[in-house]
Amino acid sequence: MKATKHENSAPSEPTKSELEILQILWEFGPTTARFVNDHLNQHTRKVIYMSTLKLMQIMVEKGLLKKDESQMKHIYWAAVEEAKTKGFLLDRVVDTLFNGSAGNLMMQLLGNKKISPQEIETFRELLKKIDQKQ
Repeated sequence: MKATKHENSAPSEPTKSELEILQILWEFGPTTARFVNDHLNQHTRKVIYMSTLKLMQIMVEKGLLKKDESQMKHIYWAAVEEAKTKGFLLDRVVDTLFNGSAGNLMMQLLGNKKISPQEIETFRELLKKIDQKQ
């Protein structure tokens, strides 16, 4: 696939709208702006196709997406890894809102959301593993 310019520049932090697009591309893989727009309209919020297309073009320029222009329909895919992006954003939240304390973040999450018995068991297993490493 032919990639566009700005391959070597570091990608910037995605906005909320850009994250919505990245989530779709991470889930479904390389696809068209039409598919992304249709998915947003069906599952997230109503958006105009030209707005989605323009935002995806900006994301290419920012280094968040890559684009194959060799076919009639341009194909876009994420240029940033899902785990790295989510990890970076989560670190920012922990540092900014919880003074760097992952424990405080977890306490806030556990206090605000309903947790299934399976999730509680998963947390217990994770805590056991953490205890064993210390």
